[in-house]
Parts: sequence; C-alpha cells; structure tokens
Amino acid sequence: MTEINIRARQHTSWKYIGFYIAAVILGVIDGLYPTVAGIGVAKFISDIFIRMFSFVSIPIIGVTICLTLATLGASASSKSLWKRTLTYTLTTTVLAASVAAVLYAVISPENYIRPDTGDLTISDVGLEDKKEYIEYFVNIFPDNILAPLVNGNILSVLLIAIVTGIAIRYMRNDGHRQSVISVLSGFQEILFIIIKWIITILPLGIFGFIAVCVEKFSSGLQLGGLASYFTVVVGANLIQAFVILPLFLIIKKINPVKTFTGMFNALTVAFFSKSSAATLPITMECAEKNNGIKPKVSRFVLPICTTINMNGCAAFILTTVMYLMQNDGAQIGPTMLIMWVGIATLAAVGNAGVPMGCYFLSASLLSSMGVPIELLGIIFPIYALLDMIETALNVWSDSCVATVVNRDIENREKASGGETSA
Repeated sequence: MTEINIRARQHTSWKYIGFYIAAVILGVIDGLYPTVAGIGVAKFISDIFIRMFSFVSIPIIGVTICLTLATLGASASSKSLWKRTLTYTLTTTVLAASVAAVLYAVISPENYIRPDTGDLTISDVGLEDKKEYIEYFVNIFPDNILAPLVNGNILSVLLIAIVTGIAIRYMRNDGHRQSVISVLSGFQEILFIIIKWIITILPLGIFGFIAVCVEKFSSGLQLGGLASYFTVVVGANLIQAFVILPLFLIIKKINPVKTFTGMFNALTVAFFSKSSAATLPITMECAEKNNGIKPKVSRFVLPICTTINMNGCAAFILTTVMYLMQNDGAQIGPTMLIMWVGIATLAAVGNAGVPMGCYFLSASLLSSMGVPIELLGIIFPIYALLDMIETALNVWSDSCVATVVNRDIENREKASGGETSA
C-alpha cells in the first residue's frame, strides 16, 4: 500500500511539473506575441491570484505567530527560536549589503550620462503623497484592531499577534486558554485548506504572471549608462542567492540543491508576484511538505522573516544610494561603503511598512540628505525587473534561515535525548 501511495504521489508530481512547464511556455508565447484578448486574460488571472495570495497571507502571519507563541510557552525552545531567527536574519542581511558594497567597489559604476530632461522632483518619482519614514514606525501601533488587516500593515499585524500570543500564554484559566488555542488552530487549518486549493490551480496563475511580465519587458529595457549600476544590483543578488546562502546551508551540513528544489514553487511565485508576504502561504507549504521543516519552526520563523529579512532590499538600498550620491559628486570610499552597510541593513529590516518597498525607501533616504533624485525616475522602469529578482532572493533567504533554524532545533533535541518541551 505504501509503495502504491509513493507511485501515485510521484505520478501526481510529474503531472504538476508538466502543467508548470506548459504554463511557462504558454505564458512566454502570450507575452512575446501579445493580443488584446490574450494579455487581458493573463492580466485578469494574475490580478486574481495576487488578490488570493494577499487574502490568506495577512491572516496566516497573524494566526501562526499568535498560535506559536501561545503554545511554545516560556521554555528554552521559545527563546532559542527567537534568538536564532533574529541572529540568522541579521547575518544574512548584513552579508547581502556587504556583497553589494564589495561589488560596487570592484565594478565602480560609471556616472549616468543623460540628455537634458530637466530636473525631476520628488513628485516625479511618486513621493509627494508619501509620509515621512518615521511615521511608518508610529503606524506600527494601531489605534484600531481591524485597521492593520484592512490596510495590509504587516508590521502592525505582527505586533498584535506577538502581544496576543504572549497574553494567551499568561491566561490563568487553563480551560479558557485551551478554548482560544482551539479556535486559532481551527482557523489556521481552514487557511491551510484554502492554500492547498490555491496551489492546485497555481499553474494557471504562473501563466498569467509570466505572460504579463514577458509582454512588459519584450520591448527591451533602455539602460544606457545605467548598465553598470544594473550589473551591481543584479550581481549582488545572484552572488547572495547562489554563493553566500548555499555556503550558509553547507556550513550547517544542509544540501542547498535539495533545499532550493523543495522551495522552487514558492520562489517562482515570489519572482512573478513581486511580494514575499503574498507568497508566504506557498513558502510555508513548500518548507513543511517538501523540505521537512517542523510546523512549529516554519510557522514561527517564516512570518517573521517575511517581515524583516530583506536581503535583496539591503543590496538595492546600498547600491542605489551610493550610485546617486556618486552622480551628485560624492567620493565613494571604503569608509562610506562600510557605514552604508549598517544603514542599509537597518533600513531593509524596517522596509515592510513602506509602500512600494525599497524604491521609495531609497528615495526618502536620498531626499533627507539633500541628494538630487532625478535618476530614480530613470531607474523606475528597471526597478520592476529588479523587484522580481529581489523578492525571489528574499523568499530564498527566508527559506534558508528557516531550514537552518530547523536543523539547529533538531540537533539540540538529539543532544538532549528527545523532544524538548514546547
């Protein structure tokens, strides 16, 4: 019976691989040879899938963090999860910014030679209606319990989940506490059932994402003098993804190829959706089902990583700020690069509450320093592609952190002679 089940699962896996390949091929064809009807259908499908991902991602973050904290207790296991998650998250983000700094120093991007298009202002890159960056930190503390869910403020949802989870843990009435935990567990199960349904029809979404993206970029990107800047950003992301993070896994005696293969569905969705938060349900599903990460680890680590682990953003902020400062006449030396590794890391960690992600955050930092930001208007068309690469890197980094934390917990449990108290 077991052998039959294994064969059935393998047959199903190959069937889905076929669907994914067909979706990619059809998406590329639709994007390269667009018609009004074809692209319209693809755009409709991609929009629907992004809405479905967003629909489940915010509740997943809140429920999983809340439930995990409520059930972990004040044990050494809970403290270990917190410590390891934050340590590995900051480590990978610092490494990402450092790789970008080294690559920037080596390639030394040339200044952009642009035609006389006049000076652009903050309004030209869409920042006129944006709040001061500090306001996003103030808005982490909601004045309405429903507002974070309605507005999609991930940091606020995370804060509410943490406070609620800890409060549940300290409830004196065991019966009431178990009732609350049962309700949360039931809601979590409902969300995972919905996620499975979405995954079943995911090839249709992949078709929509690919068709829209290929159609958007098929006319070609006009890089001009930005080619060297583009090389630094993309190169830093690729080095982080295929050198630094695999080494991170190898040091912990984890097979990076197997880990990457197991997360392939999540990475694909992240690349085309450009949202690590929206991809979270798929990321958790792949981590648990394909890579064997314990639910108590994945459902605690991944929502936190999705919020603060921004490897791609750190590389983009450092490179973009350095490049625009250089174009403004600043001399970029080792001291400045080292200083901005720290600034880019801190900015990336707080990026989740900023609309439009790294792009607007970089613009805010530059504006606050009085650096002309007209180049951001030229970078904007390129950023759509950069955002895809960065999001995939962020999800890959989240997966690596969760995998390493899971291995550490397993090793600790083996050393203690069994399961640690949870």
